[in-house]
Amino acid sequence: MRLSGIFPPVTTPFDSYGGVDFARFTENLSRYGATRLGGFLLNGSTGESVLLRWTEIYRIWEVAREKAAAGKILIAGTGAESTPETIEHTNRAASLGFDFALVRTPNYYKPAMSVEAEATHFLRVADAARIPILLYSVPVFTGYTIEAPLVARVAHHENIVGMKDSSGSVERVAEILAVAPERFRLLVGSASTLEPSLAKGACGAILALACAFPELCCEIYDSAQAGDIARAQELQKLLAAPSALLGAKYGIAGLKYALDRLGYFGGPVRGPLMPLDEAGKQEIDALLASMTSAARAS
Repeated sequence: MRLSGIFPPVTTPFDSYGGVDFARFTENLSRYGATRLGGFLLNGSTGESVLLRWTEIYRIWEVAREKAAAGKILIAGTGAESTPETIEHTNRAASLGFDFALVRTPNYYKPAMSVEAEATHFLRVADAARIPILLYSVPVFTGYTIEAPLVARVAHHENIVGMKDSSGSVERVAEILAVAPERFRLLVGSASTLEPSLAKGACGAILALACAFPELCCEIYDSAQAGDIARAQELQKLLAAPSALLGAKYGIAGLKYALDRLGYFGGPVRGPLMPLDEAGKQEIDALLASMTSAARAS
């Protein structure tokens, strides 16, 4: 299966009692299924992965596999701190029919996480995994960045087929692709660098903003693939404001509020994350109104 396109790291809806709202989750998936999205990441950072119980995650995977539109690629976030647990989660996703596993860098014992330690972890997971794996570098949360030397160390493994790089560095995209085999697929996780990363050779992206603006993100990707660089660059400008507001400033709570305003179900975040305040809501409302006007003008 060729990995390319735009993938949202699907948010996790919660009900008024704090449990996962699977009815709303299914509604969101159904709506996404009608878009040009290449597929979905389940249990990514934007899905509040570290705040979920693994029993909840497994059920989310089951529902996603059952309800996702035909032809959509399914990626499971299976990373854990230990190698054995990561293997266990990865093969659970494989048994459910997922296409790829996204494996983050272990980071709790960060002083001990040398290139050799991380490489050994990924290689052992790849040896045991019954589906292909993608490396996951998300230094804003883990404090650990996958650099080109680590990719060069592990990318020869036939079951390590690519990577999601959320560092936000276009230069790192080029550095990684320069040392990886041609078959290695690099997805980026930074909406603010989508178009320039595609220009450097990224095959697509896993973007939180694709949860709220799937068609805009897909249009940037499609324009870049078609060689219409001017249009891709012009559309890229539309992602600047939401990337700042729904990313660094208001995070998942802000993104979920935007989803509510755009006809999806966002709902509350799970503690210890805090709900959005009224000032934040007003700022996001203004952003969405501005984006609607800009989209009409384009």
